[in-house]
Amino acid sequence: MEKKRILITGAAGFLGSHLCDRFIKESYDVIGMDNLITGDLRNIEHLFKLPEFEFYHHDVSKFIHVPGKLDYILHFASPASPIDYLKIPIQTLKVGSLGTHNCLGLAKEKKARMLIASTSEVYGDPLVHPQNESYWGNVNPIGPRGVYDEAKRFQEAITMAYHTYHGLETRIVRIFNTYGPRMRLNDGRALPAFIGQALRGEDLTVFGDGSQTRSFCYVDDLIEGIYRLLLSDYPYPVNIGNPNEISLKDFAEEVLKLTGAAVKIVYKPLPVDDPKQRQPDITKAKEILGWQPTIDRAEGLKRTYNYFKSLPQEELFKQPKEFVQH
Repeated sequence: MEKKRILITGAAGFLGSHLCDRFIKESYDVIGMDNLITGDLRNIEHLFKLPEFEFYHHDVSKFIHVPGKLDYILHFASPASPIDYLKIPIQTLKVGSLGTHNCLGLAKEKKARMLIASTSEVYGDPLVHPQNESYWGNVNPIGPRGVYDEAKRFQEAITMAYHTYHGLETRIVRIFNTYGPRMRLNDGRALPAFIGQALRGEDLTVFGDGSQTRSFCYVDDLIEGIYRLLLSDYPYPVNIGNPNEISLKDFAEEVLKLTGAAVKIVYKPLPVDDPKQRQPDITKAKEILGWQPTIDRAEGLKRTYNYFKSLPQEELFKQPKEFVQH
């Protein structure tokens, strides 16, 4: 039987690299594409020796050409952490709009099924809790987070337009906070920030009073949900995340206990438009995909901490990338 062929954009990123691994394991031929603005080739260098993997160093905001057949496209190219999209707001908007348009055009040409990586950020600072897929969100389009939130909301809109107007097979995953190996220590998100600070012997920084909540999903669980959604027949958005909610103050305490770091928690002002609550309603994922997370936070945190501990010492003190704005 002829092997299926899949294009994964953002392949050198945290989630993209894990998706490459999963589809290689499932006996697909995988094409990884990344412009490496936030991705890291070290995440996929173990795949370069495999005949079923090829890599294109390319910006999806520009015209995409991939020779040969394609069965599936996973569009995961995008800055995903505040430290990135606040520094490169225009690229963030372009990859969500132009990049998505280019991928959809390629999917239409190849008659491929396309799945886009949307986000819980489409719900903004939610007035509904937990968040289900029918909630339209509470987003400030001109606030500092608007470049990411609105890029993803536009991405969903144009994807549905291609589905309804062109009959393209599309899937939309709304990803909630995810963690695990290959996250960047300095990407500005709570979990790598807390673990990085603990490993460096620094106080843990909690913004606001720490009462704001997040729901953390281990990466292996998330990848399983995405895999099932791609192969399902459901074209509308589906939340994939872990509904086990925790306050950031309590989460910082968990990290301190895990690492045994002799540091304290310090509090700084809450960033503009920071969501107060974040918890997925995964009823749809359970019913349609038969999916729910299986790895609890204690186990996932232990795996992630062991990964960060294994990194070279200089990685702990590495500063975030400086970006050139286009």
